[in-house]
Amino acid sequence: MLDRTIPFCNTIMKCSDYEYRNVELPDGFSIISYQSGHEKEWAKLEYAIGDFDSVTEAERYFVKTYLQIPELLPNILFALSKDGDVVGSCIAWQDMRGINSVSSLHWLVVDDLHQKKGLGRALCTAVMNIYVKHKGLPVYIHTQPWSWKAILLYLSLGFRLQKTDTFSHYENEYDKAMAELKKIVSNEQYELLLQLSED
Repeated sequence: MLDRTIPFCNTIMKCSDYEYRNVELPDGFSIISYQSGHEKEWAKLEYAIGDFDSVTEAERYFVKTYLQIPELLPNILFALSKDGDVVGSCIAWQDMRGINSVSSLHWLVVDDLHQKKGLGRALCTAVMNIYVKHKGLPVYIHTQPWSWKAILLYLSLGFRLQKTDTFSHYENEYDKAMAELKKIVSNEQYELLLQLSED
């Protein structure tokens, strides 16, 4: 479970160089694109980690934001368990950077019971492969210090922390974010965060 007592700071990451990779999944798990009804499962996942105040609010957000753009539905990915249950999701989204559209890896979530199985990495890899296919680099991420485990995952995939760059409406709070991350991660991990930051 995410520790939301960690202060929120807008944390911006960007990947400018990425090559297609095979998606590695645990035995019996699969990744598919959106199918009718998945908005309800997505809403349950996002509510469970505290991103919305209710399942109804989360589902309403999904319907309003994504179901109005049918051509993007293949880019909304879901991880399924051996039993066919939705246990994770990630979205290859488009956002704005000034007047230009940019790629944004969006809403990575994995059910608590299925974490530490490599599903987060698999979902991110599948999303990044969509961007490679459609020549959608660079790819941005908006995150926050309480998602520090995801930040380390993103770094391993080629993302870099941005000291000043940003996108959408987000204010880049790099210095504040790093101050909070320093309290959470190991010294070695913090040095890696510093090393993999760019102007």
